[in-house]
Amino acid sequence: MWNDVRSVIDIAIVSFIIYRILVLLVGTRAIQLMKGVLILVGLSLIASFLRMRLLSWFIGNSLLALSFAIPIVFQPELRKMLEELGKGQFYLLKRQMSDDEAEARVRQIAGALGYLKAHKIGALLVFQKEVGLGDYYKTAIRLNAAITQELLISIFWINNPLHDGAVILDKYSLIAGGCYLPLADAPEISRWFGTRHRAALGITEVSDAIVFVVSEERGEISLASRGHLSKNLKDFQVEGILRNYFAGEQVISGWKARLREIGGLFWTSRKEAANEAGGLVK
Repeated sequence: MWNDVRSVIDIAIVSFIIYRILVLLVGTRAIQLMKGVLILVGLSLIASFLRMRLLSWFIGNSLLALSFAIPIVFQPELRKMLEELGKGQFYLLKRQMSDDEAEARVRQIAGALGYLKAHKIGALLVFQKEVGLGDYYKTAIRLNAAITQELLISIFWINNPLHDGAVILDKYSLIAGGCYLPLADAPEISRWFGTRHRAALGITEVSDAIVFVVSEERGEISLASRGHLSKNLKDFQVEGILRNYFAGEQVISGWKARLREIGGLFWTSRKEAANEAGGLVK
């Protein structure tokens, strides 16, 4: 009886460790290396089963070389994991967001965008979704602050050191400011687009984020999503898109949401949500 209980505990601990490692990899490009390693392991098993000696030797040596490279590549993630363990934050569950909390965030962000639009203050707000943006905010100014209208306005205020970069947010906090994003440089992009709009398009080409851009020249709000731009949004459209963003997954228990994030790393299953603004986010 004790052996059975011990085996269950042993499996549970190892499963939890693997789960936490995968959670820490969400939002970094290191996950691509992990996918490559899994592919090599799969090919190695197939080669061994088919007795393909040369292929087995080649893959085996490749995996041996990777065993030395992986600790270097995953160094930031390993350090983060150890830091969380030391702070007692090696948690499994995430808190849920109520409807009132979601609506409060919509009001704060919509209010900030409206103010920036009215005063023609350029801004770039990136909303992280399933694909993490850790590679873009880990070298920026980390804020981890509450989402407030005043903070967003002050970040983009003229002469603020962070006003030229983007801010990255998720559903719970303003993660970082002064973030620099990849620029879309496709030749078919109109000259109408400035640097902010190209950055907004660039980040949506490599992730599922949605981005609001406030133009300081025209005093209008645009939305970038999936590499496309919708210009001159109305206030009710902005609020509708924000409600769609915040109303999505916060009602799902934390462990289910995290497991779905991890599952999304290995197969494509993006949940597409329409919004009341006429299908701007697709």
